[in-house]
Amino acid sequence: MYYSDIYYILTLVLFVVSLICSGVVKSRFNRYAKERTYNGMTGAMAAERILRSNGITDVAIVQTNGTLTDNYNPTNRTLNLSEAVYGGQNVSAVAVAAHECGHAIQHAQAYPLLMLRKALVPICNIGSMGSYIAILLGIFLSSAGLITFGALLFSGIVLFNLVTLPVEVDASRRALAEVDRLGLLTDDERVGGRKVLFAAGMTYFISLVTSIVQLLRLLSLANRRR
Repeated sequence: MYYSDIYYILTLVLFVVSLICSGVVKSRFNRYAKERTYNGMTGAMAAERILRSNGITDVAIVQTNGTLTDNYNPTNRTLNLSEAVYGGQNVSAVAVAAHECGHAIQHAQAYPLLMLRKALVPICNIGSMGSYIAILLGIFLSSAGLITFGALLFSGIVLFNLVTLPVEVDASRRALAEVDRLGLLTDDERVGGRKVLFAAGMTYFISLVTSIVQLLRLLSLANRRR
């Protein structure tokens, strides 16, 4: 069996694992979305309290469409919460909103890895568009150089994922710390919130591993063309 065959198998396995992780995230979110917070706290209310208690007054909390589309946008300084999180009076809503607040706190404190990830966005975009063009041309022209160049461009995606993982883990850590400090959830509710955030974090880990395997596969392909 060629090394490239192993990489194809690993990619397929990781794709299946990624689907499973996504299913687990949705399952846990839905499960703890049924657990109403003891104080009637909604995701938007939790976000408001966390931001204001950290002296962050220039971030707007906005309701956005979609499911689990929650994000913090450092460019226009908005905390975008999906409908289920924005108005949800449950453990999942508070946990997810707190996580996004973790990113806002990172931004306010100029957390180095968040700043690095922001700087890597253009590189990642170029890599995602240009790498496959170079690789396809390399395969068509039997050019190891073009395939290697495509792999080099793709490495930008790997680097972005490598930085993203600790950024997301740190945001969840900050989220749980704020939930505890402000008493937004009871001890039992906090367990559920932690499970939701852990499942979401695993998706970033799988994305990182998958991108590394893909990069190794491309390097193997370039080596075979030489």
